[in-house]
Amino acid sequence: TYYYILSAVDFNGNESEYTEAVEAIILSVDNELGIPTEFALHQNYPNPFNPTTTLKYDLPKRSIVRLTIYGVLGREVRSLVNQTQEPGFKFIQWDAKDGFGKPVGAGVYLYRIEAGEYIQTNKMILLK
Repeated sequence: TYYYILSAVDFNGNESEYTEAVEAIILSVDNELGIPTEFALHQNYPNPFNPTTTLKYDLPKRSIVRLTIYGVLGREVRSLVNQTQEPGFKFIQWDAKDGFGKPVGAGVYLYRIEAGEYIQTNKMILLK
């Protein structure tokens, strides 16, 4: 749960305007609550992997997120995330299965995130 101060009351009970000082406090509270300051797509872990791996990413603001697995030739293997998500440090596991639930073969795979204007692609290796 996040609480945002839109105005402040001084010691005499008078309401004052929203100030930069209050904004700085809010940013500080957000960071303590686990709100990242920038978009990021981290290296999967473990890598190489078998049979599952964890993909981590950071969202500094509410975004439409699409996280997709591709084969090395660029063919889409599976869409893991395709929805609007709230800010935070996120992760999802991939079980090395395609969009039909069938196991994929060993090899190099790419995972790509699109979140707002942020786009990043990393590679991972599945060993069997």
